[in-house]
Amino acid sequence: MIRYYEQLSLKNQIYVTILVVILIISATIALLARWILISGLTKELELRGIAVAHSIAERSTGFVIEKNDPELLSLIFDEARLRERQHMINYIYVLDRSGEVIAHTFTFPFPLQFSRANPMPDNALHSVRLIEHGLDTSYDIAVPMSEGLYRIGTVHVGLSKEHIDNLVARLRFMFLGFISAVIIIIFYVSHLISHHITMPITRLTRISDELSRGNFDFSLDVEGNSFDPQGNLVWGMNNCPAYKDTNMPCWHFDQQSNRFRNAENRSEQLCSTCVFYRKSHGRDEVTQLADSFLNMVWSIRLYRKRLQESELKYRSLFDSAPNPIFVVACNSETILDANPRAGELYGYPLEELFGMPFERLGQDHIKECLISLDKSTNNSSDNNLEDINQKEGIVRLDNSRDYVYYPKILHLKNGGYPFYVNMHACPISYGGTQAIVVAVTDITEMMEKDAQLVQAAKMKTLGEMSAGIAHEINQPLNTIKMGSEYLNLLLDQNIEITEAQIRDMATEISEQVDRATEIINNLRAFGRKSALTMERVNLKEPIQGVLSIIGRQFSIQRISIRLDLADDLPQVKGHNNRLQQVFFNLLNNARDAIQEKMDIEPELYGDILVRTYSDNKKVVVTVTDNGIGIPGDVRNKIFEPFFTTKQTGKGMGLGLAITYGIVRDYGGTITIESKPSEGTTFLLTFPAV
Repeated sequence: MIRYYEQLSLKNQIYVTILVVILIISATIALLARWILISGLTKELELRGIAVAHSIAERSTGFVIEKNDPELLSLIFDEARLRERQHMINYIYVLDRSGEVIAHTFTFPFPLQFSRANPMPDNALHSVRLIEHGLDTSYDIAVPMSEGLYRIGTVHVGLSKEHIDNLVARLRFMFLGFISAVIIIIFYVSHLISHHITMPITRLTRISDELSRGNFDFSLDVEGNSFDPQGNLVWGMNNCPAYKDTNMPCWHFDQQSNRFRNAENRSEQLCSTCVFYRKSHGRDEVTQLADSFLNMVWSIRLYRKRLQESELKYRSLFDSAPNPIFVVACNSETILDANPRAGELYGYPLEELFGMPFERLGQDHIKECLISLDKSTNNSSDNNLEDINQKEGIVRLDNSRDYVYYPKILHLKNGGYPFYVNMHACPISYGGTQAIVVAVTDITEMMEKDAQLVQAAKMKTLGEMSAGIAHEINQPLNTIKMGSEYLNLLLDQNIEITEAQIRDMATEISEQVDRATEIINNLRAFGRKSALTMERVNLKEPIQGVLSIIGRQFSIQRISIRLDLADDLPQVKGHNNRLQQVFFNLLNNARDAIQEKMDIEPELYGDILVRTYSDNKKVVVTVTDNGIGIPGDVRNKIFEPFFTTKQTGKGMGLGLAITYGIVRDYGGTITIESKPSEGTTFLLTFPAV
């Protein structure tokens, strides 16, 4: 029974529940009322019969004593036929003290069984028994007839059971008719109540069915909107400004900041009263639930529209982006999605890229990227994050979000052709899968032009160093020439040459040749175009290489270069000849600053200190001079291309700009500490390998 009840709709459950409860209550009331009314009516008729019998007994006492039977008979006939009693009283008879019938109202001989049918007990006030006589049944009521203390007879009144039953039947019919009318009214009212209660829920069910089918554009009946031809209210989506213009905020749902609400240029776009958002106060909970559900549906519609437009917008940006963009799964490291530009740049059909391991394009950098993002998510220490990023060659673009940047890394096109890219990566959730978005920029051409610019700067530097280089090379050549002329002189004068003299002279010539060779090799390394692949470099080597070229020239100009180079210095990633370019530019700028101060203080001796040390997994290089210093208004501009404070023709303003670019490419930083007229310190830091 309960199973069938649970299968009913909520409306029918409410309807059946109300009806059953009311029916049970009505049946209980009916049974109770029937028992009360029927028993009460029967009791009342019995009391009336007893009253009639007592009345006859009191009035007929004299007739019995006087044995006036005609008057007694007339009395009982009059009582039996008085008004409605003729229908209620079947008979009346009087017995004397001995039980003999004195008078009766029967129209036929008195039935002898009546005289013993309802005997009157002594000291009893009355006696009532149900007696059948012929086709009739009567309630026989007997009361004593007394004169003083003596009973002189008995009066019997027979009440018609059929008449009583007819009265009870009419009463029952009226009562059942009333109960039936109440049930019909309750039936109708319960139907209206169940319909009223479940109507919002029925609407919610219909709306939920439409939503589950993906239909978000169906019409809803909502107050305050337009009407359809049948007069029903229609939920018009175009009535909402935020739905028509998804770029404007909806203050009912977005909870935008006050700057949107108070902005003068947006005040006309914000609705003072929302067309759709409503909350019924003082109404039943089901109606409030329906209102809340409709508000939720409208919010879903609004944001679904915004989501669709956003998806279309960002999909169009994704597809039309000028640079390749990949979506890579974190668990499998395969490509889930890619834009058309990716296929064009890497030389693969777009369909072939889907499902391809990203390692085929970017070698193992994607693994480093995933490790870095995972560490940056789980590691709460800023110092540790910085160490991780520096160690793995990552630049964090935003400390508050997980974005990483790989500069100048090697990728491979279809067929194994290498090229260089900058790679950005950030985590996303893609179709329920944890993934990262990888955006790459082809910088091969830029790197080639940058290399050409650096190479041109090197050639210019070699031109500037030509006098010093010639002097450096002339010294070992002069030594060799003097040694050879000395030998010729000894031969011309026939002076005996000992073996020790020949050995010493040969050793000196060999040393001078090695010195010249070292200078030439340093020049060749400095002027050689740098390879794109970085190598491990000990910073002591490029510093000493530069000094071997320009050291003697600086000493001629009264500038001494002091070295404080750590022996156990960690290596860094870079290019030896590019780092030579960095230190040459810094030393050259230090020399110019010192010479500018010498023009003011002729007696000044220049001093440059080059110091290296390691600090917290970083390699630090400082170049300190006692030159003229850098003014504060110039300090923030010296790394800008083509900015120079030198006279026209003495510099193009590219040296420090190139230095800054090289240091940044190697993941390093460069800062300046300077006081006017007191000198300048350039501080370079590189991540240790």
